[in-house]
Amino acid sequence: MLYIELIKLWDEAVRAIDSRDWQGALTKLNQITEHNCRTMFVVASTHIALGQVDSAIKALDQVIAKDSCLAVGFFQRSAVHMMANRLEEALADCIWAQKFMRENPVIDYKQLGLRYKMYSWQVLYNAAAVHSRLQQWDKAREILTAASQERGAGRSNLLDIALEAISRREVLEPLLVPEGEVFRPRKQEVDQLKPRNFLGEAKVTRIFTLYSCFKSCLEINYSIRCRIQ
Repeated sequence: MLYIELIKLWDEAVRAIDSRDWQGALTKLNQITEHNCRTMFVVASTHIALGQVDSAIKALDQVIAKDSCLAVGFFQRSAVHMMANRLEEALADCIWAQKFMRENPVIDYKQLGLRYKMYSWQVLYNAAAVHSRLQQWDKAREILTAASQERGAGRSNLLDIALEAISRREVLEPLLVPEGEVFRPRKQEVDQLKPRNFLGEAKVTRIFTLYSCFKSCLEINYSIRCRIQ
């Protein structure tokens, strides 16, 4: 498909998501015949919002197939694998997400169109959540303690609460990219979809004014000739 068609459908899907019209967004996304990893991430996010876990996993499989180094793809899939109780796969995804963070405490995906910062402690938190489901409480506590040493916004309160939950032997809920936060097409590309007036309003007005003056001159000239005759 033409790239401009992809941008159009992608933008329309994102607008539907902003309105919380998840089914409408999915309808637009299903019209895209040649996805990239970012549009497939949008597909996965839409399935998650609709509670379609298996479809979300399949979409995230394609995200990672198209970009095997996308840490946030592994992070998101780890959470969805937990939802499906696929714990071994979830733990493996946490390991891959941590690897592709490449020892960075945070990755800001804003430049790629996703308004989300993923922190290393969040990946560790999800790993601890997997171990809590496996009832490996000591391992979960060890990972959360390590996560508390990581830098990043919002970690202290959540990790403290998680450590208290582990001490009570309660299962942790996985972290995901917040609902509605998806990869968006670049503004410059979306702006290209808008119709343009290549002549420009000022130029059109000037041409019309010149035409009016020329017409008036012809009328005056014709009137003078008639009087002379």
